[in-house]
Amino acid sequence: MHLPTREPSRDRGQEAYARIRAAIRDGTLAPGLRLTETDLAARFGVSRTPVRQAIARLESEGLLTHEARRGLTVTRPDHAQVVELYVMREVLEGAAARLAAQHASATEIGAMAELVASEPACFNDARALAETNQRLHGLLYLAAHNRYLLRSLEQLGATMALLPTLLTVGGRAAQAHAEHQAILAALQARNGEAAEAAARAHAQAAQRHRLAWLVRTVGVPYAAPGGV
Repeated sequence: MHLPTREPSRDRGQEAYARIRAAIRDGTLAPGLRLTETDLAARFGVSRTPVRQAIARLESEGLLTHEARRGLTVTRPDHAQVVELYVMREVLEGAAARLAAQHASATEIGAMAELVASEPACFNDARALAETNQRLHGLLYLAAHNRYLLRSLEQLGATMALLPTLLTVGGRAAQAHAEHQAILAALQARNGEAAEAAARAHAQAAQRHRLAWLVRTVGVPYAAPGGV
């Protein structure tokens, strides 16, 4: 008689990690939310051991943080972290656009063109616009046809998901659409240099918009007396 094989703890830890990470990415577990092993185990229907393994991995990736007097929380990026994230986004997405101009199939470029064309119809629908934006950027990453770059972009995307979408704030939707059109035009022309420049300009514009939002909502420290 053969007894059923027990699922290795590592596999259960991987599953718990994937489910918690997905909940952070889609906003179910929002930035600043307090978490405990017990609560997470109950929420996802697993034991505490795989949850503990998942927490350790998510902390190493910066998605979970131990805050003084609050314990474990979903990371709430500060100003410096936001700047660092956008610097990496500019570098990685620029590289993805350059490679996509060289390696993307006509089908991949056509799919991106359809998504760009659909954007104006959802300018006032934050959720639909965010989903379209994610699909467009995801297609760009895949079209680069570089598994190592894709892995880095997926990790960056998970951390960027800690930031609320601002596409429907301050006219950003129309600006982002124009920037997407510039990237698409460069891809269609198979111009890697232009595609990278357009992708970098898009990331820089997104960073400026994000930092302006942070100043409005969080504020900035007062300058030192007599500072210039």
